[in-house]
Amino acid sequence: MTRVSYPTDHSPSGRIAELYRLANHHILILDGAMGTMIQRYQLDESDYRGERFAQHPHPVKGNNDLLCLTRPDIIRDIHAEYIAAGAHILETNTFNAQRISLADYHMEELAYEINVRAAQLAREAADEATISDGKIRFVAGAIGPTNKTASLSPEVNDPGFRAISFDELVEAYTEQICGLLDGGADALLIETIFDTLNAKAALYACIEELERRQMLVDETTGLHFPILISGTITDASGRTLSGQTPEAFFISMSHAPLFSIGFNCALGAEQLLPYVEILADKAPMRVSAYPNAGLPNAMGHYDQTPTEMGALVREYLDRGIVNILGGCCGTTPDHIREIARISASFKPRTLTYHTATADL
Repeated sequence: MTRVSYPTDHSPSGRIAELYRLANHHILILDGAMGTMIQRYQLDESDYRGERFAQHPHPVKGNNDLLCLTRPDIIRDIHAEYIAAGAHILETNTFNAQRISLADYHMEELAYEINVRAAQLAREAADEATISDGKIRFVAGAIGPTNKTASLSPEVNDPGFRAISFDELVEAYTEQICGLLDGGADALLIETIFDTLNAKAALYACIEELERRQMLVDETTGLHFPILISGTITDASGRTLSGQTPEAFFISMSHAPLFSIGFNCALGAEQLLPYVEILADKAPMRVSAYPNAGLPNAMGHYDQTPTEMGALVREYLDRGIVNILGGCCGTTPDHIREIARISASFKPRTLTYHTATADL
């Protein structure tokens, strides 16, 4: 019987080195939808408020990121379910946890605190699993696109108007990033990008903050702190909401030292495939994909079963175009379990650039 060797260095630096090493030999499995899982709990306004925010003068139901403070048990349990399903990487419950989006609930001042606690909850679930079986799991700080766009005007009669500036985005993202790093994130995931200018602000904030903390490049290993980028193709046009093709999106992001680039959300695995394939043909770094569980039905629900999604995802693996696979809207631990099962017999897409760290 072959003895399985697990890493012994569980320090932040050791975890990042293990992430790079694992990525060279395996398809990395990202977790699935957080919102879909939260919906299963059928929470009401009081669940979102908890005792602390019982007297908050504005409705808060739907502010899923707030649950990191008011129902941390639920968020931790969801992370644990995804680990049990085979996820290597947990996304923090922080998709809207910057002050721009939190302003909808009049909770801007909670941005930093929510991000710290969200990262801690994912870290706790990951570390508990590591203690149990010796395998390191990784925490990716989820950074969403905000609810404003820097490239497009929300006013049809004033095309030059912008609801947000680049500098305002950088400031909000920096606050979020500080919370994620302070909470113990191993990576930063800028995801569901519909406006590349917003993403550039987030990427700028990531690099500036990592450089300020002297974390951008690890002094011991020489590895870059993992930054993952994931855009979203909004419809059959094959473009992002701000009008970029997959090639243009890649070129816009490729100046940065990225761990991976890919697409998520909006489309199911079948519809997303050709756009991921374009990235795989162009990008020297790792390529990721975490599609929805098909397309929503007339009621906005996702009907694609784990078996159906797994069969479609297998095409990505047969073509050798991905390094990271997971699920977005409508996916559950059952979907991730099936994706992990199928992926286990495939090798990751081969990289072409020198920081692939093939020697790890």
